[in-house]
Amino acid sequence: MNSEASARPTFTLLLPGLLILVTAGIGYAAWHTGTASALEAAAFVTGAICVWLVVRQNIWNFPLGLLNVAAYAWIFYDYRLYADAGLQVIYFVLNLVGWYLWLFGGKDRTELKVSRISVREMVLTALGIAAATLALRWVLIKVGGSAPFWDGLTASISLAAQWLQSRKKLECWHLWILADVIYVPLYVTRDLNLTALLYTVFLGLATMGLFAWRKAVTP
Repeated sequence: MNSEASARPTFTLLLPGLLILVTAGIGYAAWHTGTASALEAAAFVTGAICVWLVVRQNIWNFPLGLLNVAAYAWIFYDYRLYADAGLQVIYFVLNLVGWYLWLFGGKDRTELKVSRISVREMVLTALGIAAATLALRWVLIKVGGSAPFWDGLTASISLAAQWLQSRKKLECWHLWILADVIYVPLYVTRDLNLTALLYTVFLGLATMGLFAWRKAVTP
């Protein structure tokens, strides 16, 4: 039995739980309009389903992801999380790149398979995250961002994770997990409670993604 077939029962069981969380999120937005807008509720729904599709290596994550990042670009800008707002623009481009690569990035323009990054790329990625964090922190202080260091750090980690995800690299999930662990308390302190709930869901899905993609890794 291949890894995709063996993982299917797990994902089948996950779907009802995910739908319950989505429904709870919409209900939260309806009852707490002071802290959660309709746009945030829509982003919650598209975000949760999008990550679930990524875990399943389903190509439909990309069009849904484009809608999700557009919504969050506006939300984060409104809350002065400028690095995260700008990050959504880059996400939009990387989603388009990833869409193409997943379809034609494999051998002889075939579907891309899950693989791992080299030690060299791992080191370069870590150095890039550190350098980008310092640069973004400086910029965010200048423009009056509400959380310069943490906003810059999570933006840098997420950007690296998205690039690896667009290339179907297993290590993207390690970075997503790290980013989500930081994002949840950050959004709670900014009264983005529905978004914090979404990133808690992301954390669980990222963990599932790590195990699911590990089984699908090709040499």
